[in-house]
Amino acid sequence: MENSAVQSRKNDAIARGVGIMTEIFADRAENAEIWDVEGNRYIDFAAGIAVVNTGHRHPKVIAAVKDQLDRFTHTCHQVVPYENYVHLAERLNNLVPGNFEKKTVFVTTGAEAVENAVKIAKASTGRAAVVAFSGAFHGRTFMGMSLTGKVFPYKAGFGAMPGDVYHVPFPVELHGVSVSDSVAALDRLFKADVDPARVAAIIIEPVQGEGGFYEAPAELFNHLRDVCDEHGILLIADEVQTGFARTGKLFAMEHHGVVPDLTAMAKGLGGGFPIAAVTGRADVMDGPNTGGLGGTYGGNPIGIAAAHAVLDVIEEEKLCDRAEQLGSRLKQRLQGIREDVREIVDVRGPGMMNAVEFNIAGSSTPNPDFANTVKAKALEKGLILLTCGVYGNVIRFLAPITIQDEVFSEALDILETSIRETAGKAA
Repeated sequence: MENSAVQSRKNDAIARGVGIMTEIFADRAENAEIWDVEGNRYIDFAAGIAVVNTGHRHPKVIAAVKDQLDRFTHTCHQVVPYENYVHLAERLNNLVPGNFEKKTVFVTTGAEAVENAVKIAKASTGRAAVVAFSGAFHGRTFMGMSLTGKVFPYKAGFGAMPGDVYHVPFPVELHGVSVSDSVAALDRLFKADVDPARVAAIIIEPVQGEGGFYEAPAELFNHLRDVCDEHGILLIADEVQTGFARTGKLFAMEHHGVVPDLTAMAKGLGGGFPIAAVTGRADVMDGPNTGGLGGTYGGNPIGIAAAHAVLDVIEEEKLCDRAEQLGSRLKQRLQGIREDVREIVDVRGPGMMNAVEFNIAGSSTPNPDFANTVKAKALEKGLILLTCGVYGNVIRFLAPITIQDEVFSEALDILETSIRETAGKAA
């Protein structure tokens, strides 16, 4: 079987709206490596977009899933419930930041988690409006698109978005937006466009994902917490991409000392199996009426079993510490070549949620062509990379946190070579 043949079939069979970033088709995977249908090996620095933080097919995750398969695969928790759903909720209630009583609901995807967090906020407060940030990504459902602060490709062609959603600029010093600018914009929003007494929630990613891996400053979080407390607004942390050891903490909000009222999560929770959740203040979570939350596949037994194993692996293998070590090695390597590669304007990110940003050398103009060329060269050499950012000039790094040291070193060599070749600067 050849990749090109499958690609041709894909073009004929699958809607063009489903974009793909590579044209290699996976045949098997193990930890941080993928083999395609032609037998070619790749090092995976995408991890299914921060899903397999514990690596492809972690033995403990697979064992937990196999054990659950031998028991039952689906009853719908709302019809015939099961204990491991309750147990996972108890674990998340203890692990999610916040020294208060919490409750949890399980759904299937990150977009669903965000949607339900907004539903819960509106039901609990009796308010309709939501504030989000420019550059944010919160999903591809209509509410998710409305919250998302990037038009193309997520909103283009889909018509009017749901109303009562407002955006303020996300602070990115590199692009001339300070925390003071964001604070002033929020103040103007409340004066000109929406009464804060009508705002149910402010939603924010602790580190913007699709927006470019920009970390929200602690100063901004402190201000948002104060604003929310003053006006009775709920603070929602979208931890879909940042959660489960990715940033060096189980949840990225732990870096900031600011506690959200609601936390949306997915991706890394299931170690490759679909599961998502919202955890938050118990009184807030109980805002919706009985039957107002849930879904046929929400908290599927297979995903629940996988999530229990993922939490065990993170603790037993100290993956939060491992993420810090890996991220430090990666950033040191990139900083080491900045003198030679003038297109690099920033290297950033907590834990193993890192990014490098490229501009045209000696200017403030974003350089997406450079980023895409690096990505293509790396793929030719066997390293899978992802780009992101409003301007498409950022490469993000999401290797499985369980990646072996020797494989990680091999990947760093490929990355440096690919960047140097693109810049025309030999090592």
